[in-house]
Amino acid sequence: MITKTNVLRAAGLAAGLFLALPAMAAECIAPADPGGGWDFTCREVGRLLTAEGLVDGNVQVTNMPGGVGAVAFANVAGKRADDGDLLVATSTVGITQIAQGKYPGGIDQMRWLAMLGADVGVIAVAKDSEYQTLDDLLNALKEDPTSVVTSGSSGAGGWDHIRLLLLAQAAGVEGLDKIRWVQFDGGSPAVTQMMGGQVGLVATDLGEIKGFVESGDIRILAVMSDEPVSAFPDIPTAKSLGYDVTGYNWRGFYTGGEVSDEDYAAWVEKLQKLYESEGWQEVAKSSGLEPIWRGGEEFAAYVAEQEQQMAEISRQIGVIQ
Repeated sequence: MITKTNVLRAAGLAAGLFLALPAMAAECIAPADPGGGWDFTCREVGRLLTAEGLVDGNVQVTNMPGGVGAVAFANVAGKRADDGDLLVATSTVGITQIAQGKYPGGIDQMRWLAMLGADVGVIAVAKDSEYQTLDDLLNALKEDPTSVVTSGSSGAGGWDHIRLLLLAQAAGVEGLDKIRWVQFDGGSPAVTQMMGGQVGLVATDLGEIKGFVESGDIRILAVMSDEPVSAFPDIPTAKSLGYDVTGYNWRGFYTGGEVSDEDYAAWVEKLQKLYESEGWQEVAKSSGLEPIWRGGEEFAAYVAEQEQQMAEISRQIGVIQ
């Protein structure tokens, strides 16, 4: 028999079950297969968000490879643009792809949350190179852009190549498309070939070639960061030498373009607290990253500036029209 008491009892049970459900867990999309930099970013940041009590429950990590991040970008733009529980890992590589028109949309389709760390770009030469300073190298390229065979671990138009070209552009080198570039499968093979005399310099991430620096087999002419790096504080920055260029391969996050201001601000605050934690500082440094914070509107402006720079350079060398 249906009685008032039974209805109230059922309603109370339903309410209890509803309250017992766990809060909606945050999700982080890694736009690549497990094991890469974006996967690392999602998993370590997700783990620490939980450990620091900044989110309810565990952060779900979803691997969504394809198109160097383009598949995940399209999925968020088309299906989850207003999902306030979503993070997507990205980096300088992703912005390079956007700048070159390889994503199904521009940076304005997403809301850019923060960067928490970066591998720092360096310009390296062999220990017996004729180029003793960054000025020596850039002056040689100004005199003849074909005079130095340059190399790194990305193809023409990739991030290693572009950050070298940004530096050359800041130095006033004309004919950026004439600078010779050789791609290797990683910074270490590039350095090995440079030590053998096949190429004249390597532009890559410091983390990839740190061992060669420590052994004294190569010299770093400059690091492309705002401040000297903690591992090698005596190496000058390009900025300190008069070239206003940075070359971070940063690690950070975006979320959907229709996420509310409230959810956006909450994510920025949580990520900043995570950045300031001992846990993140230890994880970043042990993984070869420099802990670097840019968040909220400052980060969005930084992304926009990077995208414009990369598009301009890409046009100059013929990667895009």
